[in-house]
Amino acid sequence: MNQDNVLQNPRVIVVQKLYSYHLNKDSEIIFPKHRYKKFIKDVVNGVVERNDLIQDLINSELKDDINDNKTELMIKLMIMAAIYEFMFMHKTPINVIISEYLKVAEFFVETAQKNFLNAILDKVSKVSRVKN
Repeated sequence: MNQDNVLQNPRVIVVQKLYSYHLNKDSEIIFPKHRYKKFIKDVVNGVVERNDLIQDLINSELKDDINDNKTELMIKLMIMAAIYEFMFMHKTPINVIISEYLKVAEFFVETAQKNFLNAILDKVSKVSRVKN
């Protein structure tokens, strides 16, 4: 995936928006014109609004896998966005969500972290969609 395609990937934009929100929770999240603006807005706002629910799932299902002090913020944000999609966007198949976030991971993290992300998303996908 070349640089321009990566920057237009809606899930890359989702992770970037969540990252900037995490750094400054008081700032307004601005969504520029994009082909998938509604999707980006839905996921970003959904993660922000349902943060407690997503965090509860992470705490109950991934407490042994994710360490708040050691797990990189970008990985956590990708996991949270993917969990939101698993739980609330039922039209998107689980394997599509996982493969899309693995593509996003190529842009933000190293291969070892990408493998970790794959394992975590696979594990959480089995429990997150069942709950709804």
